[in-house]
Amino acid sequence: MSDAIIKTEDLRFSYSGEETPKVVLDGVSLEIEAGSFVAVLGHNGSGKSTLAKHLNAILLPSGGKVYVSGMDTADEALLLDIRRTVGMVFQNPDNQIVANVVEEDAAFGPENLGIPPDEIRRRVDEALKAVGMYEYREHAPHLLSGGQKQRVAIAGILAMKPRCVVLDEPTAMLDPIGRKEVLETIRKLNETQGVTVVLITHHMDEAAQAGRLVVMAKGRVIADGPPKEVFQKVEELRAVGLTVPETVSLLWELKQEGLDVPLDALSDEACAQVLNTLLSQ
Repeated sequence: MSDAIIKTEDLRFSYSGEETPKVVLDGVSLEIEAGSFVAVLGHNGSGKSTLAKHLNAILLPSGGKVYVSGMDTADEALLLDIRRTVGMVFQNPDNQIVANVVEEDAAFGPENLGIPPDEIRRRVDEALKAVGMYEYREHAPHLLSGGQKQRVAIAGILAMKPRCVVLDEPTAMLDPIGRKEVLETIRKLNETQGVTVVLITHHMDEAAQAGRLVVMAKGRVIADGPPKEVFQKVEELRAVGLTVPETVSLLWELKQEGLDVPLDALSDEACAQVLNTLLSQ
């Protein structure tokens, strides 16, 4: 894949300092295409968050390589360029918000990059509009809902104009409304602005919205492909303690009873259509 924005080759990572180093990533080789929307799914301890931190050099490999737009993350001289290319959004928006006014928070990153004031103004307005928070630009972030705060955190990253955004469990602290807001924002950025999105999650319904799904367990990739295909591996996913979307689970149970149903109807609508066809036979 020549247009890979991120590439990991036999990536290994262990936390040292203990008598026996704890292996967290055990030979992960992935290519993430520019402009794609990839979800990385796995339980706590699967290595997915550790993988995320390697994608913009917060962590460096114990073995193997990570390349961002061809730049080796182990090369300290390239660190700024790597972080300009890949922006990170974390679980807790409160840890990322640094200013007392929304628009000042969104301006923090570009200011640190030494962007001229006029350009910062343009970028901040553009980023806040992209995440649907422009009308809150003069508000205090601490008065916003969790979902709104997370959208401001995303705007702060977007204002730095990264080509790729890695979101590490960005909805973990949010209620269902906040989760929906953030997911719609992420999807829109990918579809309308061509930003490469890597979404780290343990929610099946979030993973189902990506174009590609990478499933991790015990520091390894155990499945990789379109969500419709990956979620058909019901038994393999259950073997590592992961469930599948309720729609797939229902269809799988019907299939076990001998009914001829497809397992790739992920959305409620598609599943309802399959059931409707089944009932009208």
